[in-house]
Amino acid sequence: MTGSEVSPSFRLVYVPGVMPDKWVRIWNERLPGVPLTLTQAQPGEAVERLRDRDADAGLVRMPVDRTVFSAIPLYTEQTVVVVPKDHLVTAVDEVSPEDLADDIVLHPLDDVLGWDTLPGRPALERPATTADAVELVAAGIGVLVVPLSLARLHHRRDLTHRPLTDAPASSVALAWREDAHTDQVEDFIGIVRGRTVNSTRGRKRPEPAGRDKERRTGRDRAGNRRAAATGKGSGRRGGTGGATGNPRRGKPRRRS
Repeated sequence: MTGSEVSPSFRLVYVPGVMPDKWVRIWNERLPGVPLTLTQAQPGEAVERLRDRDADAGLVRMPVDRTVFSAIPLYTEQTVVVVPKDHLVTAVDEVSPEDLADDIVLHPLDDVLGWDTLPGRPALERPATTADAVELVAAGIGVLVVPLSLARLHHRRDLTHRPLTDAPASSVALAWREDAHTDQVEDFIGIVRGRTVNSTRGRKRPEPAGRDKERRTGRDRAGNRRAAATGKGSGRRGGTGGATGNPRRGKPRRRS
């Protein structure tokens, strides 16, 4: 197969916790001839893939360098604290940072919340990953504060979580290089934003073969029906006093 025969593809990178399945399904329905390649990467790696042009677009965590990337914020996640099921905070519906004052709060190296001051007591060492921190929580070493999607991603039957108030939150965005805003990127933007196939802001898709002819035939038939209903275009001209003729014709002249 020559290079000109290779089908184009769209490369999408996404970070853990993001669920792109719905958007990927819509892409495959709308653009079956353009394969979408999915790659999961840690937040820092995902941004580097975009920077190095190893991906066309990414579902990443904010912030990103806006001098290099364009980004559309999609949603902001709820922040939760992950604790063992027998922890005291499970007795309440939500937790404040003050409620964690006596707890060791684990701070993994891949943290995405960007704390200024972490609540609770610091651990002796920072876990390498969020997954490692979850294992430490299960071992009773401490608690962990993460976005809700990461708590669900690393769910364990012996752990639970509660919303944490007055805490940093993580926002997810669709990002791409400013100098690489391609038609395919615009297509994916339309899908993420919920645009329809025929949206005026999206690229217009070519009509399937025969569709344009069908539309013209339908318009012609509709025009013929309207002409028959009004008597226009039937080849007949006004009659003698009929509704479609000259109203003055057919009347007898008054004799003097």
